Amino acid sequence: MKKFIFGAFLALTVAFAHADLKVFATVPEWGALAKEIGGDKVRVYTATNAFQDPHRIEAKPSLLAQARQANLLVAVGADLEVGWLPLVLRDSGNPAIQAGRPGYFEAASVVNRLDVPTSVDRAHGDVHPAGNPHIHLDPRNVLKVGEALAKRMAELDAPNAATYQAGFTAFAGKWQAAMGRWEKTAAPLKGVPVVVHHQSFVYLTRWLGMSEVAALEPKPGIEPTSSQLNALLARQQTTPPRMILRTAYQPEGPSQWLAGKSGIPAVLLPYTVGGTPEAGDLVGLFDDTLNRLLKGLR
Repeated sequence: MKKFIFGAFLALTVAFAHADLKVFATVPEWGALAKEIGGDKVRVYTATNAFQDPHRIEAKPSLLAQARQANLLVAVGADLEVGWLPLVLRDSGNPAIQAGRPGYFEAASVVNRLDVPTSVDRAHGDVHPAGNPHIHLDPRNVLKVGEALAKRMAELDAPNAATYQAGFTAFAGKWQAAMGRWEKTAAPLKGVPVVVHHQSFVYLTRWLGMSEVAALEPKPGIEPTSSQLNALLARQQTTPPRMILRTAYQPEGPSQWLAGKSGIPAVLLPYTVGGTPEAGDLVGLFDDTLNRLLKGLR
C-alpha cells in the first residue's frame, strides 16, 4: 500500500513538473509578458538583462543549456538577436524551438514595424532590414504581442489553454486602463524635441508625439567621436532639444558631454524591465519612463 501511494505521488509529481511550459525569452520585456500571461503554469528564463545590449550577446553555454530545455522561445525578431540567437538555436539541439516551428515566436512579426529601410547597406551602420526592432516601447504593441503570445502558449500547452486566455484577459484589462492613464499624464510631452543616443525610442516617441531631432550615434551602432559630438552640438544651437535620451545599457559619456556643453538635461530611461529600480515589471517600466521624461521636461 505504501509503495502504491509513493508511486502515485511520484507519478503525480512528475506530471506536474512536465506540465510547466518552459519559456526562453531573449529579452526582459517578453519574459515579463510571458509570466503575466502564464502565471504559475510557466517557467520563464530570460537570456539578457536591462544592462546588456541585446544586439551584442555572447552565446554562452548557460544559454544553450536553457534553450535545450525550452518548449517555447520568445524572441524580439527583426534581426535584433541576429548576432547570437542563431548560434544558440543551432547548438541547443532542440528541434521544438527552431525558426518555423510552433515553439518559436517572434514578437516583431505581429506588429507594424517602423523605419523599414528601402535598401540595406552596411556602410550606413547597424541597419535592421526588417525595421526598427525596439517595438515594446509602444504599449499598443505590447497588447498585440500579448494576444498572439497567449494564443501560441495555449497551442503548445492545450491542457492549460484556459489559464493562458484568462491570464491575457486580466493583463489586457489592467494594461488598457494603464494606457489611458499614461496618455493623459504624457500630454505635456507632445511635440517635445529630443536627441537620442541610438534609435532605441522611436516607438515611444511616436506614441507620445515627441520629435527625435538627432542621434548621438553618427550611424546606428557606431559610437560618436569627440569631433562628431562637437558638430552635433553646433547644429543644436539654433533649435535646441529639450532632453538627451539613453538606455540603461548605453554608455553615459556622450550624453553627459553634450548635456554639460549645452545645458540640456541628459535623461536615462529604463528601456526595459529592470532598467531602473522602479521598472520592476511592465507597468512599472512605463510609469518610470514617463516620470523621468516629465522630470526632464521640467
